[in-house]
Amino acid sequence: MKTALILFFITFFSVQLTAQWDKYPRPDEGFINGGLGLTWIDGKPHYRIAFRPEISFSDFGIGLDLNLDFDSEGKLRKENFNETSDYLSIIRYIRYGVKNDPVFIKIGALDYYTLGHGSIMQHYNNSPTFDNRRIGLVADIDFGKFGFESIMGSFSPAGVLGLRGYIRPLQLTPAADIPIISNLELGASFVSDLNKDAGIINGNYNSSLKEFNVTEDKGSISILGFDIGLPLLNSSITEITLYADYSKISGFGSGVATGVKFDFNLSSLVNLNAKLERRFNNGKYIPAYFNSLYEIERFKVDSSAGTFTSKALALNSISENQNGFYGDLLIRVLGLFDIYGGYQRLDKEPKSGIMNLRAAIEPEGVPFVLRAGYDKINIQNEKDLFTLDDRSYLFTEFGYKPVEFLLISIVYSWTYTPVRGKDDKIIGFEPQKRIEPRISFVYPFKF
Repeated sequence: MKTALILFFITFFSVQLTAQWDKYPRPDEGFINGGLGLTWIDGKPHYRIAFRPEISFSDFGIGLDLNLDFDSEGKLRKENFNETSDYLSIIRYIRYGVKNDPVFIKIGALDYYTLGHGSIMQHYNNSPTFDNRRIGLVADIDFGKFGFESIMGSFSPAGVLGLRGYIRPLQLTPAADIPIISNLELGASFVSDLNKDAGIINGNYNSSLKEFNVTEDKGSISILGFDIGLPLLNSSITEITLYADYSKISGFGSGVATGVKFDFNLSSLVNLNAKLERRFNNGKYIPAYFNSLYEIERFKVDSSAGTFTSKALALNSISENQNGFYGDLLIRVLGLFDIYGGYQRLDKEPKSGIMNLRAAIEPEGVPFVLRAGYDKINIQNEKDLFTLDDRSYLFTEFGYKPVEFLLISIVYSWTYTPVRGKDDKIIGFEPQKRIEPRISFVYPFKF
């Protein structure tokens, strides 16, 4: 318990130099980004050509992401374009607005999406691997008195589908002018994973046929939730909100989370957002079930050992209550850096730590760039925090600009690659290490 609290407070109150997330060009600006690099993928050299332009028209934005990896014989790497989604994912995103705007719509890669207060879905990433990128959809609309948040993690194959509707009931009455209480918000959420592997909890792997035989399947994993939020202070600079969530996983257990959110916005120069939450979890329940590595956790086969793991199996194995803490902190200073850190630790479960760290440090007028991101699940102790394995996702880029439009950088990624079985179907993922010295041409422009 003592170690858990120390880890929590260190993560919550320290400033971590941690990858770029949901950062877009300013309105009516953009940049052309292309480069060449020599990439080592699992120790094998590949020559990379990349083209990643982004542009914003007022509230609209579009970003492309074309990567071509050639081996030493000049052949295009198979995993670059062996599925329809690989071609579609050249369009990294098309968007209107940004998260927390009155209207936010995005198609493409969904990075670190949170539904409501995060009790069901928190930091969900639909494409945590270069080799199996998915196209998803987010649509959030706030009409003032009511609104909704929604997400489709993947168009094909079927994946995570979520919807949260909310209402501010006193805004519909004469009490709309009463300070504080008039902004009371009530919400209801439903999230379900429609993927065929979502509910597998038993089976065996046939190594000769490269096929997994399912013997017990719970089907789609669906979660229903209700939440309430009350802003205690809501000014142009500071907002403090108390909230409580209840979530029930169909056929499994339930949990409650209570917490406080603090937002400090000094015009567009400095933003500070913090959250501290206490989680009360019954047996057969996992808070924030759809997290940053859910697409990897959902189902994995170890073909060499003939074993498997799945998120549904982990859920089904929880026999007792597992209460705990969660906290996060985001600091944004325009033109200097964005830094985020979040951490969960349950009281009785030694392997319950979940950490998310991200940062983009790109001071204007300074010739260096640092971008990084790190996600880790099932953390047991301090030594386990920064050990890269099949529970980790890491991205780092450190670069220097010898001239204004030229960036020389080194990129290190610890990500995943699909493991394919019969008929080339994905039956799991295994860690993949990438090291890339890169030369990029980055040309910003306005219109």
